[in-house]
Formats: sequence, structure tokens, C-alpha cells
Amino acid sequence: MSDLHALTLAEQAAAIRGRTVSPTELVDHHLRRIEELDGVLGAYRTVDAPGARRAARAAEARLAAAGDGPETGDGAGTGDGAGLPPLLGVPLSVKDTWPVGGLPFTAGSAAFDDRTAPQDAAVVGALRAAGGVLLGTTTAAEFGCSAYTETVHATARSPYDPGRGAGGSSGGAAASVSAGLAAGALGSDGGGSVRIPAAACGVVGLKPSRGRVTTAPGTDAFGLATAGPLARTVLDAALLLDVMAGSVPGDGSTLPASPAGHFRACAEREPGPLRIGVLPRTDGWHPEAALASRRTADLLADLGHRVEEAPPFDPAEYQPDFTVLWSVLAATVPVPPEREDRLLPLTRWLRARGNEHSAIRLASAMASLTATARTICHRYDRFDAVLSPTTDQPPLPVGSLADPDAPERSYARMLAVTPRTPVANLTGRPSISLPLHWTPDGLPIGVMLTARIHQEGLLLSLGAQLERARPWHHHAARQAAVLERATGQNTARPERGTR
Repeated sequence: MSDLHALTLAEQAAAIRGRTVSPTELVDHHLRRIEELDGVLGAYRTVDAPGARRAARAAEARLAAAGDGPETGDGAGTGDGAGLPPLLGVPLSVKDTWPVGGLPFTAGSAAFDDRTAPQDAAVVGALRAAGGVLLGTTTAAEFGCSAYTETVHATARSPYDPGRGAGGSSGGAAASVSAGLAAGALGSDGGGSVRIPAAACGVVGLKPSRGRVTTAPGTDAFGLATAGPLARTVLDAALLLDVMAGSVPGDGSTLPASPAGHFRACAEREPGPLRIGVLPRTDGWHPEAALASRRTADLLADLGHRVEEAPPFDPAEYQPDFTVLWSVLAATVPVPPEREDRLLPLTRWLRARGNEHSAIRLASAMASLTATARTICHRYDRFDAVLSPTTDQPPLPVGSLADPDAPERSYARMLAVTPRTPVANLTGRPSISLPLHWTPDGLPIGVMLTARIHQEGLLLSLGAQLERARPWHHHAARQAAVLERATGQNTARPERGTR
């Protein structure tokens, strides 16, 4: 089959269980596609072809050992009667800010070009335990610091226009899923880093509630960052979250474990009538972003939801204190002094600012942000979900945010384009970006829905309902034409590790 990559994650899992495609066939197909397209897209930092093929063979052995035992459902999501894990043989990618044992672990930085991960992150281990086959690690913004993914290793580009960036900091992960270089991806989101690339690449990106997914072996002292799935459908995102969810001793925030298949079940049921708040348009919104929000609000009303204008949102409420935390987080990454000059200008600027802050200033910013988060939650608590564009602009041309000579300008541009995404990180609330709108020239526009704390299930139910009412899968044909033209014109490949 020449279009195996076009199958959704759920369909690929079902095809393996149904013995209509083998894990080796599926993995080899994705590896060939990476070889063909990644020179244009810059999605992968390291491709682990030998490791992926070993995992595929192990999946085939497990299938053979299970024989033709009974199965439940469509074979994806909760395992089956033969004891097979839910994502057996499904090819996945992992953002290079998560350690994958035995693979280079650079966190998007030349300062760590010679570092190898000694072990898997806990969430990576969960993907393996669920049967996922890891194809490699994807290009990430340095230390996850930026809303664009342009590093010394590669520039991650939107598969809908490779002249435009894939967003950040999980840009490579989003591009890998969008272009069919993986069935799903593990990203991370500390200020929008899953949702921004999802919007730029026309896929689904979910930032879970604080404490839903462990950050082990790493930690985020401020509770901003969390793992998050990137997928082509809402159901696929739910399947990934079912596998990823969990905590380990020592986590700063934890949530009770959900029953197996809980998030999948949420994506497969109707949400019922909800109260939706729509953020009013501001001067910074691109006309297509405003149109995306308005059309989605109209669709929600047609689906029977109560849609109202929400109180306005002012980024100035949080941005000064958020910048203190963001800069301190950048400064806490342990970089050998002799390698500081290998860092990108934005990272060096953030680290310099972070090192200027006293403990008292940091504690003050944290206290202020806690109060701000409570105020924001109270303001929007009467709504089941709040709607807005994910970003204020369509995917931007490569290089339009980064200014190497004035990194403070890069940072200001980032905040101006993504003013709302950090709010869910501050409040700990779940938030999802859905590819519900497209510009006349074929660029995706993400629409963001944010719910109350611990309500990922509601977002998945609502997102799946919107997907059924306004499916986006037909846009893949336009993407295929774009990539065909791009690969014919540019065969240069970004430098990346191979194994």
C-alpha cells in the first residue's frame, strides 16, 4: 500500500491487529517517507531506523504469539483479549526535549550535540509499553524557549507551505505528524509549544491539565510545562493521552489515574449542550484568524451549544511576570560555561535576564502569577470552554520572528503572535488546538478551546463533535501537491543525526 501514512493512528493500530498490514511494513513505509520528505521539512533531529525496525520485528513476534485470539472494539485504545497493547506497531515520534534512551538528546541546542540520553523519560517509556514504535526524535526549539523552531540543526517547516515555519517549540513533532512521517507525536507545552505548532501544521494539539502527565525524570518547578500529544484526529489525540497519562513519585502535581480507555471514550461520545465563551476580536488578529473564530462560534451554535461573548482578555495581565519565570527557566538549564557561546541569541538573552533576577523578584512573580491565574479562572469559570484563535496570525514565513541582532525583539514578536496560549500553562487548565479553518491560499488556522481544570475529556468530546461537523482531512490532498512541488525543487537535507 502506497498510502499507509494516510491512515489515522487508530486505523494503523487496527490494521496491525487485523493482520492487514505488518508492523515492519508500516515502519519501513514511514522511514522511506522520512527519507523522501524530511530534507524539505526538517522534522527530525535523529532518525533511529535500526531501533525502529527492531521494535517492529518485536511487535510482529508479539502478534504471532497472540495468534488469532479474541479482540475488542477496533483494536486500538484499550488493548484486547489477546493481551496486546493498544498502540502495538504504530510508528511515533518524540520531541528532542524528552530523553529517549540511547539516542542523542540535544534539547535543540548545539551546546549538547554530544549528549546521549541514558534512559527514557517516563512518558516515553509509557509509549513503548503501549507498543509504540519510536522512529526517532524531532527538531525542537532550543530548550523549548521559542514559538518557532529554527535551530543550528534544522528549521522545522509547515507541510502546507515549506516557506513558512512549523511553529514552536514542538515544530518538528507537529510537522512529522502533519506530513505522515509519524502516526502521532509526543510534544511538550510550557507556553503553547504543542498548540502553536499544531496550528501552523494543521493538526490537533492538546495541552493536558497540570499533573495529568508526569515530567519525570525532569521537573518544572513552576508547573508551566507538560507533555502533550500531536495527532491528525481528535480520536488519535485521545488514544495517545490514554497512554501518556500517569504520575510517578516525586511529581509536583498529580491527578488520579483515569480508567483504561477513558479519553478515547470521551472522544467517541457527544458532549451534550455546553456554554461556550468567545473571546472578542482584538486589533492584533489577522482577518483569517478572526474569521476562524467567528465561523467556529457559528458552528457551535448550530450544534446546539449556548455561545456568548466572553469578557476581553488582556495579555498585559500576565506577560511581565511570565517573562520573569520564562527567563529563569532558560537560565536553570545547566550549560557548561565554555559552551555558552554555542547557544542561540534568544536563549543567551533569556538566560542573561534570568540570571539578573533575585530570589525575591522570582518569588514575587510567582505569587503575582498565582493571583492572576485565580482571577482569570474566576472570570471565565461560567463557561464550559473558551474559544479563540490559537495564534493571531497564519503560519509565518521562516525567519520572520527571529532577530539574531536583537533577541529582545524576537521575544516581543513571539508574545505578540501568541498572546493567549501561555494562559493555560499559568492556570493549569487543559487546552486544545483544532485545524478548523484554512485561508484561501491553503494555510491552516488553528482554533483553540480551553476548559476548566481536569476537563480534557470535555475538550475531546467537543473537539470530536466539531471534527465530525467540519472535517479537515481533505486538506491532505492539497498538502501532498505542495510537498511534491517542494521536493522536486529542493533536495538539500538539513544536518541531522542518523543511526
